[in-house]
Amino acid sequence: MQSAFPSSAGRVTVVGSLNVDRIWRVARLPRPGETVFATETRLEFGGKGANQAVAAARHGAKVSMIGALGADADGALYREHLRREGVGEAAVAALSGVASGAAFICVDGGGENQILVDSGANGRLTVAQAEAALAALLPSCDTLLVGLECPLAVAVAALRAAARAGVRALFNPSPVVPEFPWGEVPIDTVIVNEHECAEIFGSAEATAPARRGVRHLVVTQGAAPTLFVSADGVRSIATHPVTPRDTVGAGDTFAGTLAARLAEGTEWGEAIAIANVAAALSTLGAGAQTPIPRRAEVEAAWRVVGRQS
Repeated sequence: MQSAFPSSAGRVTVVGSLNVDRIWRVARLPRPGETVFATETRLEFGGKGANQAVAAARHGAKVSMIGALGADADGALYREHLRREGVGEAAVAALSGVASGAAFICVDGGGENQILVDSGANGRLTVAQAEAALAALLPSCDTLLVGLECPLAVAVAALRAAARAGVRALFNPSPVVPEFPWGEVPIDTVIVNEHECAEIFGSAEATAPARRGVRHLVVTQGAAPTLFVSADGVRSIATHPVTPRDTVGAGDTFAGTLAARLAEGTEWGEAIAIANVAAALSTLGAGAQTPIPRRAEVEAAWRVVGRQS
């Protein structure tokens, strides 16, 4: 089978969040006022935007990140991590007087969890900071990926800047923000899961994207086929069957890989199929970023899928 992976790397810019996750495993979750001892403590890097940026970079894209970290120890750790991953961090603002975004997660033996999130610097990124970064990056960008863990005004400004620059924008409206100005912002592509699709679009019928001012709609459905919706109709694209261990980063892996593929010029059906493979492989490990597969792993699995199809 001929490789579906061209050698030319696309250029992806991600506007989104960066969180340092501190995870404690406990025998049982603490009750109010109770102290329990952890059996394991670990630090991981997360935030949907950064997860997506790492996924795109591991798939071979040239990636730049726009976001904000605190001018603190966690921010320094995260910048070093981004550099190791090959993600450009020059457009990640360093904000004094505010902590880097963080998540504090307790997980018991049965997998139940308690999560406390401090958006920190993520919520302090300004439109002016984002627009300055976009002005520098969009002229050499093939695909812009925007999420909603940054301020709403920043996401809207980024999508409008992409439209003005003629750059394809992929918008992942997660978490869903009811006040998003659908229909007022031109958007090439929206990526949602089935629950977000129902909340925003009502259904995944062919007319749904246009009603929200969207050209293309991509709906992931877990193990069920991914839907690609446009004015031409609805296409169903099979996922890659695996027995998942942890699905926490699958959606971000899908979005980042899809952005990388589209930036290379891959057609929609193939790009989504490859992103499905990457997302499935990411569920075989634990954590948001650690199990994101590299391009060679995705290519090997894709070749198996191709032989079976």
